[in-house]
Amino acid sequence: MARATEHSIRIIGGHWRGTRIPVAHREQLRPSADRVRETLFNWLQPELPGARCLDLFAGTGVLGFEALSRGAATCALVEKDGALVARMETLKARLKAEHAALHGADVLAWLNGPASAMDIVFLDPPFHRDLVPTVLARLTRGWLAARALVYVECERDAVFEHPGYTLHREGHTQQVRYLLLRAES
Repeated sequence: MARATEHSIRIIGGHWRGTRIPVAHREQLRPSADRVRETLFNWLQPELPGARCLDLFAGTGVLGFEALSRGAATCALVEKDGALVARMETLKARLKAEHAALHGADVLAWLNGPASAMDIVFLDPPFHRDLVPTVLARLTRGWLAARALVYVECERDAVFEHPGYTLHREGHTQQVRYLLLRAES
């Protein structure tokens, strides 16, 4: 069996525009497509300067590093896979991204720790595990600043309740549904 060639994705805008990020071969790792990220960051542009961000199920870290590239003040990136965290550490060093905080941890366990209010949260969990409602509920326990935005990327046919949030924007591709939710308090 031939081994697949590693590919890369790029940071689309900001200070690190065009920076390539290698993508590891992992079954559940599916970085957000360029077109989806471009739409998302167009939506977020007025909110990004100075924002405190949280990237859950960070994977490659592309959402968090893109936010930092476009002016976010800080971003905490949480990823359970140690090899992926090591790759993000390398990227952080290469970019001299001192305002990125990497956490090698299970997201659900990490969210049970001491909360820090965030302005923007990126939530892109592995598909078909029904994690979105659980994480959205945990975020309401002190993780969201007033009127925070939460980006959710999920299966196109995913249906879930989001009490405590208002739908701000929504889009989809053939396989992915993406939403921007606004915390109600």
